[in-house]
Amino acid sequence: MSLKAHPGEERPGYTSKALWLHSPADRPPLRIGLLLDGPELSAFSASVIEDIQASNFAKIELAVYRKSAAAAATPPSSSLFKTAIRALTNANLRKHVLYNVYLRFDRRRKPAKHPLDRVDCRDLLAEVESIEVEPVGKKYVHRFPEDAVQAICAMRLDVLIRFGFNILKGEILTAARYGVWSYHHGDNNSYRGGPAHFWELLEGAPLSGVILQVLTEELDGGLVLCKSLFTTQPTLSVSANRFGPYWGASNLVIRKLNELHRVGWEHLQQKAVPAEPYQGKRKIYRTPTNMDMARWLGPVLLKRIVRRPFRRKTIQHWRIGVRVNRKPLFEEPESNLEGVRWIESPQGHFWADPFALEQDGRAWAFFEDYCYGTKKGLIACAEIGADGSLGSPVPCLQKSEHHYSYPYVFRDGGGLFMIPEAFSSGSVDLYRCMEFPQAWEHQSTLLRGKYVDTSVWNDGGMWWMMTTSADPDSRAAILLLFFSERLSGPWQFHPANPVSSDVRNNRGAGRIFFDGKRWIRPSQSCCPVYGYSFTLNEITALSTTEYGERAIREFRPESLGAFKATHTYNWMVGVELIDGTVTRVVDSA
Repeated sequence: MSLKAHPGEERPGYTSKALWLHSPADRPPLRIGLLLDGPELSAFSASVIEDIQASNFAKIELAVYRKSAAAAATPPSSSLFKTAIRALTNANLRKHVLYNVYLRFDRRRKPAKHPLDRVDCRDLLAEVESIEVEPVGKKYVHRFPEDAVQAICAMRLDVLIRFGFNILKGEILTAARYGVWSYHHGDNNSYRGGPAHFWELLEGAPLSGVILQVLTEELDGGLVLCKSLFTTQPTLSVSANRFGPYWGASNLVIRKLNELHRVGWEHLQQKAVPAEPYQGKRKIYRTPTNMDMARWLGPVLLKRIVRRPFRRKTIQHWRIGVRVNRKPLFEEPESNLEGVRWIESPQGHFWADPFALEQDGRAWAFFEDYCYGTKKGLIACAEIGADGSLGSPVPCLQKSEHHYSYPYVFRDGGGLFMIPEAFSSGSVDLYRCMEFPQAWEHQSTLLRGKYVDTSVWNDGGMWWMMTTSADPDSRAAILLLFFSERLSGPWQFHPANPVSSDVRNNRGAGRIFFDGKRWIRPSQSCCPVYGYSFTLNEITALSTTEYGERAIREFRPESLGAFKATHTYNWMVGVELIDGTVTRVVDSA
């Protein structure tokens, strides 16, 4: 589909999810039903519903409301005192009182525009036929009465999407043609049960996952249609840790409905995530007890109290590394980062994201020059000496309103171009070099939206573009592929998207290059921290319908001594550029 013709591009608040709102298939729209506890939903759930209603291939035909949900819900207390009184008189609450107190404090740290903020969806669902159902069941299991199941079956729904009710069993699971689809916020291979994304914090798991599954009688044992993996945040706040996974996985439903309409159910079954043995430390995770909370928070808080008088503010300071006249990393039998010459930036700056370029027989490095004082980056360029040193940098691209990084420089015919990252601009822009190296002119806008680490290359007469959607921010990132007959576009959305929804390889780490035998894509891992490592991946399949790659080798910062992360790799004959970050006290930056 052409991005210029895409209906979602004109929508206010355009997001990458809009890329899945159109299906070219000549088939009747999918008939969708919703299972809800009431008309007030989370912002995350509301966004999924908005996407369905904005699409050209699916229509919400029925909303099924849980009749007794309002009565069953426990009203939030108005004070800590009332919470304490209820806890003293209720055995179950006493068992979890520390967790409930934790949640009260956690709400104060909840990020703005949180996916679990409550949204009144009455207007959104005003024209949708609805019924109320009082489920039958004990504790956490709900079954639907026979008359309710018959009424739902009569609607001839293709998919039921579960945003309410408890664990479902019985005939409701087969009331729609392709079953009941449900999110599970947690990697089903490691975390079954809940609370969502809490136990990852307590157990120190590096990844927080989300799956979309077709429910069966077995808890978290249904067909997993897709999975996304996000970095567990270095925080004590479960609200903060939920931000990326909830928003980042909000596209799973519209993606899979789009595929279902375009290529059918068998395709979804073939692309389903294979089942793996369960690796969780607990069979089922439940609300943490007082003992769980004490064992987790006690040591952490004590350590913070002890360290507080000695605490000094630190930053991660990036440096550029140069290797000259060495065997390229992609030809090394092992992950060998020896022979790197590290370049120190001027006081008050860091240098990162280096790209190599040959111009008039000389080697040059383009890189991000970040100023700690202004908290902004510009693109600079310096000549690379024969010994791996850098000459005096020359500013190339800077605007006071934007932070620039990732200067993806490349050639097309006789022209020299750059696609820098400028997240705050809300677009992916192409610049042409008018006078080397300092003068660049805006040529065109390739994409609109929040994207980072954009990479382009030409193979077989076709232009290809990899970019990472970071909407609403980079914690919710997915890697996307586009193609075009011309660099200027229009760019087509690849049907295999997303290429990756795994935080360990869903961002670019440098120029995609041909080594004489194969195309290689450098990717970066943001787990356990931002820009932790880079991996060289061989592209094994590339066409307008397919994409495939395999990892050749990962390069971690452990081989670089004091460096904590390394997230860029660029190569040209005789020169390799990487970067790395070290921890520094703020006063010395």
